[in-house]
Amino acid sequence: MNSPRPATLEAAPILVWADFKEITKARLAISVVFSALAGYALAVDSWILVDLLLLCVGGYALVGASNAYNQVIECRLDALMKRTQNRPLPAGRMSVKAALVWALVMTLIGGLSLWALNPKTALFGLLSVVLYAGVYTPLKTKTPLAVFVGAIPGAIPFMLGWVAATNSFGIEPGTLFMVQFFWQFPHFWALAWMLDEDYQRGGFALLPTRKKDTTSAALILVYIIWMMLVAIIPVFGVTGVLTLSLTAAGVITVLGLVMAYYGVQLFMNRSNASAKKLMLASVFYISAVQVIYVLDRWI
Repeated sequence: MNSPRPATLEAAPILVWADFKEITKARLAISVVFSALAGYALAVDSWILVDLLLLCVGGYALVGASNAYNQVIECRLDALMKRTQNRPLPAGRMSVKAALVWALVMTLIGGLSLWALNPKTALFGLLSVVLYAGVYTPLKTKTPLAVFVGAIPGAIPFMLGWVAATNSFGIEPGTLFMVQFFWQFPHFWALAWMLDEDYQRGGFALLPTRKKDTTSAALILVYIIWMMLVAIIPVFGVTGVLTLSLTAAGVITVLGLVMAYYGVQLFMNRSNASAKKLMLASVFYISAVQVIYVLDRWI
């Protein structure tokens, strides 16, 4: 009778795949690819399958590389936080050298994939990696202003799709960038509010005032208002060929008001529960806005 294979060997491919998803932050990377595809859909009259594949592969690879570099740099800090201590590096399932190799390979794959679309797309994609890993990550332990730097690579994907489709940068992709840029602040600050105690274990103080106080909550509300205004700018006909109907702008405004409601709740009670509701509402908001933009363009 043949003896069964050791469970550890059978599980090895699954564990490697799980760690790859963790080191690249797969869910985040997929959401970034979704944003890029939305930007692409706004710029084209017909879809080119090869371009879509290059955009998906390149987008995922560069986001994955950014996250891998981030985890290499913050390996020791991740070990201090409950949220991150089971990641592959602090848990000892992956070496720093292996993670760095993954990051470099993904940078190469991502850069070449986007370069095959056009050089501008590749340059914006690689710029996002440099800003995220080289500037934002080191600043996180030094100043809350790191969030402003981090919002730049975080806002690139929506505009990246437009640049990938047109090989040009102008008012249209610039507007898409601003839509996602201003959204970053209430989204990330709500997340930072929820995780503030854990972040402090790792030496991060990312809320605007470094505290879960009224001023931080008020600033979140201010940026929600800016987010709402920027999202409907195309309805006024000042953003080139990027337009938005009154109906679409109205729906987007309602979605923004929902976020504002949760922002007010956070301002009033300053609880983690309110921050979580705002964070979840923000995740729905940006995806819904991108879908509405695309539907308004194609229907």
